[in-house]
Amino acid sequence: MDWTLFAVTWVKALHVISVIAWIAGMMYLPRLFVYHASAEKGSIQSETFKIMERRLYRGIITPAMVATWIFGLAMVSTPGIVDWSSGWPWVKAVSVLALTGIHGFYGRQVRNFAADNNQRPQGFFRLINEAPFVLVIIIVIMVIVKPF
Repeated sequence: MDWTLFAVTWVKALHVISVIAWIAGMMYLPRLFVYHASAEKGSIQSETFKIMERRLYRGIITPAMVATWIFGLAMVSTPGIVDWSSGWPWVKAVSVLALTGIHGFYGRQVRNFAADNNQRPQGFFRLINEAPFVLVIIIVIMVIVKPF
C-alpha cells in the first residue's frame, strides 16, 4: 500500500468535510443576521439571536475554517497534488482568501450585534448571504473542471 496516497486521500476527505461545515455555517449566519436586524434591541428574540450567532461562529464556522485551511495546506504542500503553473489554483486561492475575508467580516457583525451596535438593514444581510455561495461555485469549478 502506498502510504502517501492513503494519507492524501484521508486529508482530502477531511478537507471536504470541513469545507462543507464551513460553508453551511457561512450561508446560515447571515440569515440569522437578517432576522436579528429586525428584532428589537434588548428583546428576548434579540438576545437569543446573539447566543445563536456566537455559538455558530465560534463553535462551528471558525473551527471548520481552521480545519479547512490545515487540510488544504497539507494537500497543496504535498508534491504533485497541484500544478502551480496552471491558472486554476491561483483563482481558487484568491477565492479562498476572499471567503476567509468574509468570515472575518461576519465575525465583526457577530460582535456588533452582541454589543447592540448593528447599523445595517436586513436587506444588506440578504445580499451578502449570496457571496459565500458564489465563491464556492468558483472554487468547485476551479478544482473539478480546471478550466485553465
